[in-house]
Parts: sequence; C-alpha cells; structure tokens
Amino acid sequence: MTDRSFLPFAQPEIGDDEIAEVVDTLRSGWVTTGPKAKRFEADFAAFLGEPGLHCVAVNSATAGLHLALEALGIGPGDEVITTTHTFTATAEVVRYLGADVKLVDIDPATLNIDPAAVEAAIGPRTKAVIPVHFAGLAADMPRLLDIAARHGLKVVEDAAHALPTTCGGQLVGALASDATVFSFYANKTITTGEGGMLVTRDAALAARARVMRLHGISRDAFDRFTAKTPGWAYEIVAPGFKYNLTDIAAALGIHQLKKAHAFQQRRAAIAARYDEAFATLPLLVPPAPPPGELHAWHLYTVRLAVDAGIARDDFIERLFAAGIGCSVHYIPLHLHPYWRDRYRLDPAMFPASQRAYERLVSLPIYTRMGDADVGRVIAAVRGALGVA
Repeated sequence: MTDRSFLPFAQPEIGDDEIAEVVDTLRSGWVTTGPKAKRFEADFAAFLGEPGLHCVAVNSATAGLHLALEALGIGPGDEVITTTHTFTATAEVVRYLGADVKLVDIDPATLNIDPAAVEAAIGPRTKAVIPVHFAGLAADMPRLLDIAARHGLKVVEDAAHALPTTCGGQLVGALASDATVFSFYANKTITTGEGGMLVTRDAALAARARVMRLHGISRDAFDRFTAKTPGWAYEIVAPGFKYNLTDIAAALGIHQLKKAHAFQQRRAAIAARYDEAFATLPLLVPPAPPPGELHAWHLYTVRLAVDAGIARDDFIERLFAAGIGCSVHYIPLHLHPYWRDRYRLDPAMFPASQRAYERLVSLPIYTRMGDADVGRVIAAVRGALGVA
C-alpha cells in the first residue's frame, strides 16, 4: 500500500496455498459440504490439542451459537445471560429459540463480561451464560465456570474473536464449557469468507448439531451420495436449519488454520508497536493478556481520555480524513431499539459499557499491514489528537 492509498480497517490475507486448495475443490466436483469440511473439522480438533473434542463446521458463528443452545435444550421460558457489549448475534440466537436474554455489564478494564454481574443476574429462569472474549482477550473463565457450576448453568463461549486465545494455558475451545463457537468471517483472525466452528466435548450435543445444521436430516449429503451401496434414503428427525459449511469455504480454512499462530504473532507485534507509540498520548490502550497467555488481537481498541480534547466521533472523522479506516466495537445492545424496547433497558444500567462506548475506537490491526502502514496509523492518531 502506498501512503496515498486509503488504509482499510481490515483485510484478509489469502495466499497461494488457499487459492490452490479452492481450485482443487472446484475441480473435484464436490463443492458443498464434503471431504474438505470433514478435513477442516479434524484439523481444528488437532489444532486445539485436547482429546475428546468434537468440531462441527458451520456457515457462521451465529449458526454455531444457535445450534449449541438448541442442542442444550434452551427454549421458551428460559433465560440466558450475556454481555451488552457485543454484536447482536450473541444475543439474537437466544430469541430464535423463544428464550429471553438477560444483558449484564462489563469489567471496565477488560471490556469482557463481569462475572459479578453475571452472578447477580441469575434468576429462577436462568439456564445458560454466553461469555464473549472481547477483542481476543479471554474472559475470566475460571470465575464464570465456577459460577455456572454452582448454579447449574450451561456455558457457551462466543469465541468469535478468540483464535488463538489462551486462558490458564489452554486454548479457548479446550476449556470446560459446554460449547465454544468460533467465527471465520472475512475480518477475523482466520477466515473462510463466511463460516464458523462449534466445538464441544459432548458427543450428544455434537451429534444433534450435525443433524440440525442440515435440515434435521439423519444422514448428511456427503455420506449419502458417496456410499458404495444405494444411499438415497434418509429421514427427517427434526425441523432443522441450513447451516452447513461448504467445501469451498473449508478449503480456505484448512490453510488459514495452519497460519493461525503466525498471524497472531504479527497482530501481537502491531499491538506492541501501538502500545509503545500511544503510551504518552491521552488514550487508554487495551489491556495486555496475563503473563504467559495469548491474546488473539482480533481488535485493537483505544479509549480517548477525558482530557483528550476531542470527541470520539470527531476523532474518527479525522482518522478517515487522513486515510485510515477505523470502527467502533460495539454500539452496546442496550442502545439498539429492539433490545432497549423489549427489555426496557437504559444506559444507566450498564455504566461501564456505556462509558467505554462513548470513548472507544478500533484501529486497523491485520497481517497484511506493513510496518509503513502501522506508522501511518500512528501518525494519523497523533495528528487527530493535535500532537506533533
């Protein structure tokens, strides 16, 4: 990228290996869910490195969250706790099932769900908790899992930002939750364009998710159409969904996964450079992971200090004027009309999320950025703040 170009907020890094695998898939004659999707699932389980994990490839993290909650029996009359500081997909899947959402506030330091707020929100209808690993930093899973165990709650991790994040020395996806769901959307730490992965130790949950991801059919298309004996017969055992991942997408994932740790190292290097450059500016930089842990650095979020001398929206406008793409993660759910009106929510109920949102900006952080691109972002931030 040249200095005259606009630096987008995010771009995927697709290499020759991914392209060759996609071409091989196209030439194979099998482009929907088939051998490449199975290989991607097996590779993902091996990547997480824990025995007994079942991986179910799906067409989005939203689909994975929906399938996990459905398999856990969440339904009308139930309540699921999650954070207000997330994308709507985390919560909307609960409503798909006719259950209610209970939103809680975040830890103001990490922007992850506040375990104390979770425990305070538990009521007689509470059946599950969905923690979100915001920006790629692990939520406080030891506390959350302890709370869930004491109250008999299921835990489904929204790990859309969290590959490869660690917690207690284990990769997210290999913890003791009931299910973990990853995203491979175009701007995530690895991508299949659109896609996701549901991970669980529960064989019954995985089996239910496999059936429900493809119309509730008792045998998936690959098994039926590649059988050595007549394989046309199938049964509909439930009113399922259309959530399968294609082999074309899985072909990308097979090679993106091999690069996940290298991608994380590059993102971490960019984050470290930002940390150093912004140390003396009126900005609050994101928290570092605990010693020995991995932060996936899906996002690099800064918060403007009260004395920054500029409003958040004006700061963003100056960055765009300087040719730097940026974003805000997130407009909290309590500010959106659907969630606000359905549950009669008010910003005063979520002070930490509200304060963070009003000062929060996400800066570019992705592996295709060169050192000069990182320098451009730093210079633009300094310029926007009026610092020479």
